[in-house]
Amino acid sequence: MNTKIVVMEITHIGGPTAVFNLGGLTFLTDPAFDVPQDYALPGGRVMTKLVGPAVPVTDLGTVDVVLLSHDEHKDNLDDSGRDLLPSIATVLSTPGAAERIPGVRGLENWESIDLPRPDGGVITVTGVPALHGPAGAEAVTGVVTGFVLRGEGLPTVYVSGDNASIDLVKQVVDRFAPIDVAILFAGAARTTLLDGAPLTLTSAAAVEAAQLLAPATIVPVHTEGWSHFSEGPDTFVAAFREAGLEDRVRLLDHGVATTVG
Repeated sequence: MNTKIVVMEITHIGGPTAVFNLGGLTFLTDPAFDVPQDYALPGGRVMTKLVGPAVPVTDLGTVDVVLLSHDEHKDNLDDSGRDLLPSIATVLSTPGAAERIPGVRGLENWESIDLPRPDGGVITVTGVPALHGPAGAEAVTGVVTGFVLRGEGLPTVYVSGDNASIDLVKQVVDRFAPIDVAILFAGAARTTLLDGAPLTLTSAAAVEAAQLLAPATIVPVHTEGWSHFSEGPDTFVAAFREAGLEDRVRLLDHGVATTVG
């Protein structure tokens, strides 16, 4: 009988960028490895990166798969991250990213791909819907995807991407429950282009998501390191503490490989 392993090792590099091992494959989320700097945006706006990566791209080691929620924002794919992509065998993202970046495989919502495991099995990666802001935000923020990873004997892992919609989290749960580990992009990112509406989960919304995702271990990322994030990791943990769910959160120290599950 194949016993399910319900833990995995993950390292938070900073912002949305994390590396984790699952089924003998190494996955990297939204590669952002630039040093702190300002990025000029249309209309004279500026996006400011405040903290560099805990693991330099030169020390990253072998990565088998990049899970790229979207390619149009520097905090999810910066210059160093973009330079890394050609060296990665499999890069999964949105269909739009596949049109813009050679070698990227785009996944439609609920579309799956099987990735061979070194042990002879497969990990099935499914693209799942995400909404980068309030209803209608795609016209401003672009199309975003999340991912669900499943494999025989392995934990089921949900990577939310830059999603602000609880309704979409429920859709993911309805299809894939039980989920063992949920990597939630939070931090309540905001922009004046959408009148300050949150572009990613607020801490309160992350609590709602966690309640839907029970009993998943919640790993928050993308809560710090950029000036447009309005709720940091302390706010995230405080919201879970108030809701009586603090024991389900694993707040990772940057650059430290940690077993979660």
